[in-house]
Amino acid sequence: MHSGKFFGFVLIVTRPAYLAIVNVVPGSLSPELEAGMHLKNRFLPIASTWLTRTLIALVLIASNQLPGPVFAQQDPLPSWNEGSNKAKIIDFVDKVTKEGSEDFVPIARRIATFDNDGTLWCEQPVPSQLLFVIDETKKLAPQHPEWKDTEPFKSVLNGDLAGAIAQGSSGFMKLLTATSGGMTTDEFYRTVSQWMPTYKHPRFDRPCTELVYKPMIELLTYLRANGFKTYIVSGGGSEFMRPWTEQVYGIPPEQVIGSTEKTEVQWRGDRPVLMRLPEIDSVDDKEGKTININKYIGRRPIAAFGNSDGDLSMLQWTAAGNGRRLMLLVHHTDAEREWAYDRGSKIGALDKALDEAMTYGWLVVDMKSDWKQVFAFDK
Repeated sequence: MHSGKFFGFVLIVTRPAYLAIVNVVPGSLSPELEAGMHLKNRFLPIASTWLTRTLIALVLIASNQLPGPVFAQQDPLPSWNEGSNKAKIIDFVDKVTKEGSEDFVPIARRIATFDNDGTLWCEQPVPSQLLFVIDETKKLAPQHPEWKDTEPFKSVLNGDLAGAIAQGSSGFMKLLTATSGGMTTDEFYRTVSQWMPTYKHPRFDRPCTELVYKPMIELLTYLRANGFKTYIVSGGGSEFMRPWTEQVYGIPPEQVIGSTEKTEVQWRGDRPVLMRLPEIDSVDDKEGKTININKYIGRRPIAAFGNSDGDLSMLQWTAAGNGRRLMLLVHHTDAEREWAYDRGSKIGALDKALDEAMTYGWLVVDMKSDWKQVFAFDK
């Protein structure tokens, strides 16, 4: 083969790899892919010629060190059943990442926001943070004899979960501030880190971190492999989520936005500590999600994922931007493998957001029919 034609052929074959080593942003990949990307950081500065970069691309292809876009023939969402929802997700990613496409979005603007409870992991019979707070309430109860006659503590101590839920968000906030106010942020981090692997879910008898949705983990990985920066935007506490989100989702603490308590700097001897105060600072739910996305990210997402009316404002704000957009709701329809609920549910009610999705053509993922697996441990 003539040398010019040969190198032209090499360029065509290796172009995806070449673009990947040039354009992939450190920190945008899942943890399992980050390890291979040290090759980019080690060799790219010296790869000053086209030929050198092409050779590096060939080496990376041979060693399977490049992220998803290089291996387009592989199914990026293997736990999703074939159908229109899966096809639309892949089409969206293809269109916004293809240079020259009218829908192309630069990497810096590829922002995707995910609710957590009910979107990335199980939120029934109650969100995991409430299970954590219930455990902490029981642990601290001997120091607070007044709790046995005061709601919502009374319901918790009597094992009346329905009664505790009936207290609503204000009741949860009372439990939260009473059990974690007065801790430093480091102390709270350790408490959550110790609880998370040891607590067993009441239905599945597994740690909460195993109750993550396998199809959504694949979606997170797929988006990051295509240059997206993924954020959690949840009504749950940011300091409750940050000890484990990087390990479970590949989302680092600085990309976790949640409800917060007020804090202040105090001194213990000659060391400053950040003390959690028994007072709510921000509730990251409904319109609060949109406000906090603007406050902490500073860019409107081009993709947003939720499962309830609490996520409606975030999806509406995402949809209102210019250019191609992806709005997706996880619809819980699988009582056998997880739960079936939507309108009227005490937890994760999906009513107005479902109507809006139907009106405007947002994706509504049917858990029962769209997902081959719900959890990684499903057979």
